[in-house]
Amino acid sequence: MAASEHIVGRGIGNKLILFTVVLVAAIWMLPIAWTLILSFKPNSELMISTASAFHPPYTLKNYTDIFQSSGVFRWLWNSAVVSIGVTAGILILSSLAGYGFARAEFKGRDIIFVLVLLGLAVPEQAVIIARHQMFSDLKMHNTYPAIILPGLSSAFGVFLMTQYFKAIPKDIDEAAMLDNASRFKIFWKVLLPLTIPAQATLGIFSFLGAWNDYLWPLISATKPEMFTITVGIASTQTNFAQSEGLGFLMAQAIFAGLPVFIVYLFFQKYIVRAVAGAAIS
Repeated sequence: MAASEHIVGRGIGNKLILFTVVLVAAIWMLPIAWTLILSFKPNSELMISTASAFHPPYTLKNYTDIFQSSGVFRWLWNSAVVSIGVTAGILILSSLAGYGFARAEFKGRDIIFVLVLLGLAVPEQAVIIARHQMFSDLKMHNTYPAIILPGLSSAFGVFLMTQYFKAIPKDIDEAAMLDNASRFKIFWKVLLPLTIPAQATLGIFSFLGAWNDYLWPLISATKPEMFTITVGIASTQTNFAQSEGLGFLMAQAIFAGLPVFIVYLFFQKYIVRAVAGAAIS
């Protein structure tokens, strides 16, 4: 009897948790739904009242107006180049550094590792002036390297890959050494393939972070042909966008988020696994 009451109580508890999760998800989706609805409304209607969003007419003009800007596809290309460059760089550097910290023995290794981890506590805004001055002295602003290079210093990536390499048994290294494999061959052909799940997680988060980055591209890229999509779309907004072009503003927000949404559709399995893994750890 007690066991059946316990099962019934647990069932009710699970339903309450499920209801709460669905309710929170619905509330979280409301701003996105509101933005999507407004993006299909004529600006003239929204100037009278945003309550008109709940009834016709609807239009695609706000989206077609985006494509009338000649720089949109150039900005998309720039964002793709920057995001892929940052992601590839972080994966390469973090994997090499993680392997070094996890497997190599050298003087001051632990101190250097702690110094790398301190990078997690330094916000980007704290070094933005010095970084701008450095790239200005090198005359590198308005170039891809200027936008990509600062993003390669990922303390989180080094930490993640170090921990992952440490979790791999050293017996695997020793077995490969008995077969006369070099240290690089062990890293490249034996250990690196075992870190694919961690690299997938790091790669997805790095790509999303680089795509959505706004501050550094805004500072470094001052020429319209070097804008990323976030900076480019923001540059098309007029002084009265909040009142006279609200629908166009919302369409820009939806358009800028579409590539990230597509990435999520293709890699949602890895993203969910990464978030679940982060929650467990």
